Order: sequence, then C-alpha cells, then structure tokens
Amino acid sequence: MRPFIFGTLFVVVILNWLWPLPLALPVKLAAIILIVGAALFHQWSRLSSGSVFAPEMPRPVVILFNWAFGALMFVTVGQIMVDIVAALVALVQWHGIVIGTIPRVAIGGLAALLSALGVWNAVRVPPVRHETVSIKGLAPAFDGYRIAQLTDLHITQVFPRRWAEEVVSRTNAIGADLIVVTGDFIDGSVAMRRDDVAPLAQLAAPDGLMACPGNHEYFFDYREWMQHIGTLGFHMLLNTHRLITRNGASLVVAGVTDHSAASHGEAKPNLAAALAGRPEGAPVILLDHQPGGAREAAAQGVALQLSGHTHGGMIYGLDRMVARGNNGFVSRRYEIGAMTLYVSNGTGIWPGFALRLGRPSEITCFHLKSARSLARKG
Repeated sequence: MRPFIFGTLFVVVILNWLWPLPLALPVKLAAIILIVGAALFHQWSRLSSGSVFAPEMPRPVVILFNWAFGALMFVTVGQIMVDIVAALVALVQWHGIVIGTIPRVAIGGLAALLSALGVWNAVRVPPVRHETVSIKGLAPAFDGYRIAQLTDLHITQVFPRRWAEEVVSRTNAIGADLIVVTGDFIDGSVAMRRDDVAPLAQLAAPDGLMACPGNHEYFFDYREWMQHIGTLGFHMLLNTHRLITRNGASLVVAGVTDHSAASHGEAKPNLAAALAGRPEGAPVILLDHQPGGAREAAAQGVALQLSGHTHGGMIYGLDRMVARGNNGFVSRRYEIGAMTLYVSNGTGIWPGFALRLGRPSEITCFHLKSARSLARKG
C-alpha cells in the first residue's frame, strides 16, 4: 500500500503539478529532490530507529517532515480535483483545457497552509472536553463521579517530556476521581522513552490510575512496557477488572488487551474474563483501546465503554474511511442500546501522520449521572 501512496505522490505532484510550472530546470530538479525526500518520510523514520512508528529525529525535523508530507498529500488531492474538473469541461466544450500557472500556485499555497494548520492542531496540548453520561443503576454515592480519559498519547520526539508535563498538569487540574488511559502510551522502547513518560507518574486522582494497552505497546517490548507503566502508578487492566467502592456501592472498571495482541504472541482480548466475578448490578466502565467490539460490550451489560485508536479520523472526510475499519465508530459519542460508547479523538497522535483538521485532540472528563437524577432534572 505504501509504495502505491508514494508512487501517487511522485507522479501527480511532479508530473501534473510541478513540471508545468514556469521554473528553471535546476529549480525543478531541486524541488523534485525535496518532494521525493518528503514522500519517503516513513523510510527515514525506519532508518532513524528501526521502526516506522518512532522517528528518532529532532522534534522540529519530525514536525517539518509531517508538514511536508501533509502538503504533498493536499497537493495531490487538489491537483487531481483540478484535473477532473478540466477533463469534464473539455468533454463538455469538446476541446482541450490548459491548466495555467495561477491554479497550480493556488493549489500549492492552499496545501501548505492546510498542512501547517493540521500539524499545529495535532502537536498542541489539547483542551479539556466535558461529557455527561447517564448510567443506569448508578448508586447515589457515584452520582457526579468524574473520570478523566487520556488516550493515544504516542509519547515520542513529537510529544516529549515537556508536552507530557503540560498534559499531566492540565489533567490533574480537572480534579477527577479516577484517571484512565486507553492505550497507545508510546512509540519506542522503554530505553528510548523512559525520560519522556516519567511525568505520567505525577498524575493523581483519589481512586488512582487505570489503563489498558493499545496496539502500539505491542510494537515495542510489550511486557517490558507493561511492567514500566505499572511503576508509574497505573493499574494495567489486562482482561481483568477492579472495584471502586463508596458507601457500600460498587463501580466496576474493566479493561481488555488490544485486538492486535494475538499476532504478537500475547493474550487476546477476553471480555468475559474481564467481567468475571463482578458484583451483580454494579455498573461497568470498560476500557478498550479499539472501539470495534462495542456492540459485544453492550450485549454483555457494559454501561460505558471508553476507547481511542482512531484519532477521530484525523481529517474531516478521511474519518469516513477510518470508521469503516472500526465497525462504524470513529469519533466521540455513540449510544448502543443501554451503553454509551465514547471514542476519544486522542490526546496525541501517531507522529508518522501528525495532522488534524476538524478532528481536534482532547483530554476528556466524564461526569457520571444516574438515570434517575437526570430524569428528575428533565
């Protein structure tokens, strides 16, 4: 798939967009070198670290690569659209249409601007988003209970220690009762990321920190990461659950492993095991990195599922394609029978495609309300 994408970028951008511009040949040749270099961003990432998922280059360089790669993508889309329109006009008028310099310059300028905006939206420290969720059977002791969700942090050169520190500060300021992370803490080995993830140990909530793994944890020394994340104060929920009790009432927080686990020789997600032995009648909050299995969770009586993985689809329009790979779930809130599914757009994003347009990052705070209390207010 990647060779096809790179080939499309090369052909459309070089032949259809760059070459017809009235530029000197040396300038065009230099531009071609830059275009090819930007399109091979993921190959440079692999050379820098051994993995396409962890570009071990200085942060400004990785951000510049993301901007250039995004600009190439937007130029490709823009030029194809202009070519299609020109072809339709030519067909209607029955004579050829020459696409002039001004449209090409406009495509390039707009592509550069959109990519810059997309990268800025992706790498910023996200704002806090508040969601109120009605939970059937929620005990009065938990009415107003607050859960802060982080997900898809992808702590890397793009999201380093100082970014993590700001995320921790903003999350702690919420004053949530419980903080959860629904996977994809990192990209890179423990040795590579040890210092960058250290600020997560400063996250604090009365009922502690709980988490489930994402698919990216399996790409980098999964067992070592599970142990290290535990030393940061997290209770890793690997097909298991924990109870939170107040005034004799219980709230179940369950978590499952990621759907990619089996392909890495690890335990695949097992919702039945995660829920086994839970107190009868106690509402269940499920942490599952990928949202695709939400209908099964709803059938098993889960009240609220918190997921990530999709990054919200990253770009408005592209989100429809991402949804198709996740059983239709891609961004934010869905009601599935009596269960609420929330698919966070993500706190960070994979540094190999760090662009966001119309799908902003977030730190999410959930305010739990009993169905009875909401009914009374209504």
